[in-house]
Amino acid sequence: MTNNDTTDKDPEEQTRVREAVERLLADNPPETTEDRDFWGAQYDAGLAWVQFPEGNGGLGVSPAHQTLVSSMLDEAGASQRNRLVNILGIGMGAPVINTFGTDQQKQMLRPMFVVDEIWCQMFSEPGAGSDVAALATRAVRDGDEWIVNGQKVWTTLGHLAKWGMLVARTDPDVPKHKGLTYFLIDMESPGVEIRPLRQITGEAEFNEVYFTDARIPDSMRVGEIGDGWRVAIATLMNERVAIGGNVTPRESGSIGDVMKVWKERRPDDPGKRDELMKLWIEAEAMRLTTIRAGQAREAGTPGPEGSTGKLHWAEANKRIYEFGMELLGADAMLFTDYSYRAPSAEQRREEKDIREKFLRSRANSIEGGTTQIMKNILGERVLGLPGEPRVDKDLPWNEVPRS
Repeated sequence: MTNNDTTDKDPEEQTRVREAVERLLADNPPETTEDRDFWGAQYDAGLAWVQFPEGNGGLGVSPAHQTLVSSMLDEAGASQRNRLVNILGIGMGAPVINTFGTDQQKQMLRPMFVVDEIWCQMFSEPGAGSDVAALATRAVRDGDEWIVNGQKVWTTLGHLAKWGMLVARTDPDVPKHKGLTYFLIDMESPGVEIRPLRQITGEAEFNEVYFTDARIPDSMRVGEIGDGWRVAIATLMNERVAIGGNVTPRESGSIGDVMKVWKERRPDDPGKRDELMKLWIEAEAMRLTTIRAGQAREAGTPGPEGSTGKLHWAEANKRIYEFGMELLGADAMLFTDYSYRAPSAEQRREEKDIREKFLRSRANSIEGGTTQIMKNILGERVLGLPGEPRVDKDLPWNEVPRS
């Protein structure tokens, strides 16, 4: 049973949202409506992101009501896999476009939501991973366009994306955080080269992206020139909520995979049973906390507290899959398909062998901000602890030594 009582802040808003979902389901029965058509109708009904303005996929109500939408759609059997297939667009790009984008850019929201156009994010570079503000990719103004040269790395879905969220340096003569500008770039445009990065599983869902005199219209700039760091931070905060704030059914995900192995193997070991229960309780507490956080969330860009869910989810996910490998014993070594493959957006969400999921889980504490960075954010911005020494914070970027 799903709890649909998502908030008591505004009963009129809740009633409005509930009635909108009921109309959506009545006019577009999930069992007879193609997924893409259903998502389009959901967007038009203002139920894609309920906190967005009307006409842009929302109803202008509290984001807390999105939990109600999700639970009602789940109960009706409606597909919400678009949020996973296009997670970087729907979970990260859309809130940024809603906050900082132009009217022209907001027209990109519907194709994103119905998965006509996949989005990717390009911040990290070989010399700027955890310290993203140190990035060196340059964008130089040329009339109504910007010419981009440089390299990005660890670009999830770059090989499938139509649009990329790009942060580039537009002024090297000011401190590193102040000389950045945020753009949307057509990944199919000339001068954009995408090279796959093969992972331990054999897959290549990450990519390197090279820009050689690639051109971006100034109309695809998001925010003001030099204000890219603020837009980038908003993107990252939304990313951490998208990764650590995804509400899943009870006993699904990693703990569901391990429970399946347990039921198949049925080990007679009280110690392992105790460990399994501890992990199950931790996973369920994390799931319920995510629901509570979603209900309490206010409109606007998520704050640094969004790092809490991402931090805990990443570490717990790894521990749970490690326990799954212990249950398998020597069978855990029988993962046989290390062949190279660049998965489609759909294939990334297909059911995989638990051994492959264990290997993939090692990335959880790196992607979307490393565990160490999450702890720094929580320590400094939530707990108010003294910050790490930053000797280059006020130096012009072009005077900072780089390897």
